Amino acid sequence: MFKKFALILAIVAIATLVATAGTVPTETNYKVVFATDSVVKGTPVKAGEYRLSLLDTKITLSNGDGKKLVEAVVQVQMEQEKFDSTTIRCDTATGKSVVSEIRLGGTKTRLILN
Repeated sequence: MFKKFALILAIVAIATLVATAGTVPTETNYKVVFATDSVVKGTPVKAGEYRLSLLDTKITLSNGDGKKLVEAVVQVQMEQEKFDSTTIRCDTATGKSVVSEIRLGGTKTRLILN
């Protein structure tokens, strides 16, 4: 009985290892459009279209030429339902449009920039 249990446990362990082998976090890319000049983590960003790359909790904002403009660590939150479109929320209390949150359209992902 013990040998059967040990064998089953070993098979489950091997299956788990095989299933998770090679699962490396992948970078995902999104198109974001800033309607106005903004500030992202202290870096000024002009109005326009950019590529946002997300890898774990790190975002990279690049222009159309692939030039990296901003790299920052963010807090990633998963919501209950998908967002219909990408939305950028800004805090304007300082007189500048400082990005505080990005909701990625078509996903349940909300990025908090503190």
